[in-house]
Amino acid sequence: MHRTLHAALFAALLPTACYVVPTDRGDDYVVAPALPVVVELGVEPYYYNNGFHYYYHDNRWGYSRARTGPWRDLPRDRYPREIRYKDRDGRDRGRDRDRRY
Repeated sequence: MHRTLHAALFAALLPTACYVVPTDRGDDYVVAPALPVVVELGVEPYYYNNGFHYYYHDNRWGYSRARTGPWRDLPRDRYPREIRYKDRDGRDRGRDRDRRY
């Protein structure tokens, strides 16, 4: 009986021990929603989706609420699987695929 009670009490308190609050982020910290599976970039490396601006540079994505920043690193689990590029006249220039090993 006591073991069951101790196990239930331990299981009830365990999730509270795993709660982490970021201290250096500020009150306005929000992780941007995941990008679509395929992102099409034009001449500039910017993409807009769901109220966030995304910036692609050196195989890394950043995000911000404003196009002028401040930019934060986008978590890798929110990266698109494929990036397509368009020329000024709308022709396809090529693709980058995210290789997840």
